[in-house]
Amino acid sequence: MTDQGVKQSIRKSIIALREQLLADIRASHSAAIIERLLKLPQYRQAEAVLGYMNFGAEFESSLWIERALTEGKRLALPKVNRHTNHLDLYWVDDPENQLAAGLWGIREPVVERCEKLVAPDEIEFALLPGVAFTRDGARLGYGGGFYDKLFAGMVQRPALVAAAFALQIVERLPQEATDIRVEWIVTEQEAIDCSMQENI
Repeated sequence: MTDQGVKQSIRKSIIALREQLLADIRASHSAAIIERLLKLPQYRQAEAVLGYMNFGAEFESSLWIERALTEGKRLALPKVNRHTNHLDLYWVDDPENQLAAGLWGIREPVVERCEKLVAPDEIEFALLPGVAFTRDGARLGYGGGFYDKLFAGMVQRPALVAAAFALQIVERLPQEATDIRVEWIVTEQEAIDCSMQENI
């Protein structure tokens, strides 16, 4: 099987597993993940953070966003630019009024209601979505390569952190040279420092 075939197969099985989690289990897992995220020194020290709006059976990042805003963080959220096929980042301080359903039904910033980030390098802490991860930081996204492109272009890269359910951790993932690794993976069970893991 090709690397792409392996990735597709992993995506399919992990998304299916995630969707089998009962809503109340998903909610309690998400709450546990949020508490761990809020304690990370990288998060605590950051003034400007990047988040994302969850969809489907993902970790409930929208609740983390509420907490980050309550704690006085400057929050940026991504919007897919359909012309460039890149992510544009916008400052958001009122998700209720500044977001609307966009690509794939995911809530994203409404351009007219938000200020665009001129320098994405201002971001000090980035919370990334993903389907599957290895303990040493390899990340499998949804196939668009949006985050890889975003961070590849940054001079000053923020702390890259993923929030995931424990069932999303896998042994191995095919990696390409352009794939960005995360530094921390926070699950309902633990916070994994990926730099401390042995590369297998």
